[in-house]
Amino acid sequence: MSVALLRSNILTALFLSLLSLSALSAPAPDWTLQDSKGEDVSLADYKGKVLILHFWATWCPYCKRVQPGLDKLYKEYNDQGVELVGISFAEDEGANPQKSIDDRGHHFKTLLHGDAVAKQYQVSGTPTTFFIDKKGELVAVTHTSNPQEPGMRTIIEQLLKQ
Repeated sequence: MSVALLRSNILTALFLSLLSLSALSAPAPDWTLQDSKGEDVSLADYKGKVLILHFWATWCPYCKRVQPGLDKLYKEYNDQGVELVGISFAEDEGANPQKSIDDRGHHFKTLLHGDAVAKQYQVSGTPTTFFIDKKGELVAVTHTSNPQEPGMRTIIEQLLKQ
């Protein structure tokens, strides 16, 4: 086994050990929020798709660090039914989360004023990223800020096989 492959396997194992799988097969709490255009977006809109639900804030450097990796996964797997939605919460006055995402060249939608939804999901800090299966069940959550984390790809690939 090559050193690079061994390192990748070790990093994946470490990442998976950081995941909280206690929410396994728990229904994802329902929500409806607005995007930057004022349009309503709901969890129900993503039924039948794998959803990466990313809680973040514009002031969070760790969020900005992981987002290129999340966006890369989104672009790679979107045609297979994977969606990525950001939920902005705990924002400073005057923050423009979607503009922040767009200005950094990312392609995912961010929903606004997500403080109540963050409480529903028991989010205690940023970044917090949930993986929701096609049936709307929470299957994993992570707080990683590593954009190259191979465990995120592993989770997505497992969910697409279901």
